[in-house]
Amino acid sequence: MAQNQQLQLPKGILPLIFLGILAVIFISKSTVTLGAGEAGVLWKRFDGGVVTDKAPLGEGFHFVAPWNEVIVYETRQQELTEKMKVLSSNGLDIQLEATAWYQPDYENLGMLHQTKGENYLDRVLKPAIRSATRSVVGRYTPEQIYSSKRDAIQKEIFDETKKITDDQYVQLNEVLVRDVTLPTAIKDAIERKLGQEQESLEYVFRLEKAEKEAEKQRIEAQGKADANRILSASLTDMILKDKGIEATLRLSESPNSKVIVVGSGDSGLPLILGNN
Repeated sequence: MAQNQQLQLPKGILPLIFLGILAVIFISKSTVTLGAGEAGVLWKRFDGGVVTDKAPLGEGFHFVAPWNEVIVYETRQQELTEKMKVLSSNGLDIQLEATAWYQPDYENLGMLHQTKGENYLDRVLKPAIRSATRSVVGRYTPEQIYSSKRDAIQKEIFDETKKITDDQYVQLNEVLVRDVTLPTAIKDAIERKLGQEQESLEYVFRLEKAEKEAEKQRIEAQGKADANRILSASLTDMILKDKGIEATLRLSESPNSKVIVVGSGDSGLPLILGNN
């Protein structure tokens, strides 16, 4: 009997325990913690639903009324890769793989949640990039898509997709065309044609190089001919005699033994007699 009395709880303790449990539940329902790269859209049960006229809840700890709800979105850049079968300008099937870098429009996160919802990727971005890719690729031939116009096609897909997503509260950062697969026969034909074009370009380059080298040699030969003609025209008898006298004077100043007879050489030039 004494043991039963010891196990009995004091009067009034049960209500306190009950209130404590309610307090824990209330606090757990009234707080939310958002991690790095996350934002929260507040939904008010008794006050208009989704909050769209204020910025979303940022990273960190927040108190929220327990009857309200916070919907968490990832706000960092994300990646979507789509593999599509599209038609070229001449109606051939082309397999194309494109990657989009995107993120939700942070300032309009409430509007995104209210109008598109958490699966906005399937409702907005995927249909947009598929539509833009089909539209752009349909303007080009398989050869252009495979080789020369790939960068232009990539930019056009980005521009057209961005036009669609700009008013859908989705921020498109980049579109990359990662892979283009053509029918084997078409691919082989294009590669053969590109190889022939490369050989033709190399042949033209060799011809141009040979022509430039021939032109260079012609110009050099013409220059030498002109120089010789000018030199021949300028070498008169008086100039030659003057040059001979200058050379004789320089030689006479050297220590070598010699005999110089002035005016005894051909054309009246000095005659130099050495030891030999």
